Amino acid sequence: MAVIAPTDFRKRKERRKWQGRAFFVLCLLAITVALGMLLVLLIYIGMKGWSHVNWSFISSFPSRHPDEAGIQSALLGSVYLVIIAGIVSFVLGVGAAVYLEEYAGRNRFARIAQINIANLAGVPSIVYGILGLEIFVRSMGLGKSLLAGGFTLALLILPIIIISAQEAIRAVPPSIREGGYALGASRWQTIWNLVLPQAFSGILTGVILSVSRAIGETAPLIVIGALTFVPFSPDGPLSRFSALPIQIFNWTARPQAGFQEAAAAGIIVLLIVLLGMNALAVILRNRLENRS
Repeated sequence: MAVIAPTDFRKRKERRKWQGRAFFVLCLLAITVALGMLLVLLIYIGMKGWSHVNWSFISSFPSRHPDEAGIQSALLGSVYLVIIAGIVSFVLGVGAAVYLEEYAGRNRFARIAQINIANLAGVPSIVYGILGLEIFVRSMGLGKSLLAGGFTLALLILPIIIISAQEAIRAVPPSIREGGYALGASRWQTIWNLVLPQAFSGILTGVILSVSRAIGETAPLIVIGALTFVPFSPDGPLSRFSALPIQIFNWTARPQAGFQEAAAAGIIVLLIVLLGMNALAVILRNRLENRS
């Protein structure tokens, strides 16, 4: 066994200390640049669109005149899309996570399913738009409706919900399951009454954060045929629709300065909705954790 001289040890220790400091400085510089760019972007958007955010802007329909343009139909379309996508993805995602963690075991089918779910989480969103166009719009005959858009967004966030729900279920201590079995409960009773209540805070956080991603997606909705100009509110699940990101995209393509301000105001509203959903996720998670 080679013996390291005290001088060599001190040199290596000093070199590693400087390497650690350099890595810390690089990490600090990276996060400073990222947050600085985000801050500059938020300040620019706020200065350009904050004066345009008012009740008239929220309650008015889109218009060809920038002073009269609003986001009511786009905002309602986004809300309906989020509700449909959230319900569908929650039911399917939690069900798949429960099966993979509690029933499937570690067989070949479970391993193949797990690999495919992990790969689907990294697929570009426009691919889900093409898939939704073929399955929901054409094959199922839903047309370019809210249901088709909601189902497409549900497919988009489904892998993320499955993975987050699996992690939440996996984090439940095995002693809770063993205690349920010791009291004579069946596997389903143990899962429903003991495992899911303990994991629900993590599952809910994953669902809300995934839906927060879905509400800002544009490419899948454009592919399935969402409208860029909707002067009416959706009146049912089969109604044509628009969404707030699509409305913003439409306004940014206009040359008039008034539409640029309206797009900035729409971004501010979208950011407020996203921050509200993330704050709701944190509050619900903390309350459920304290209760459990």
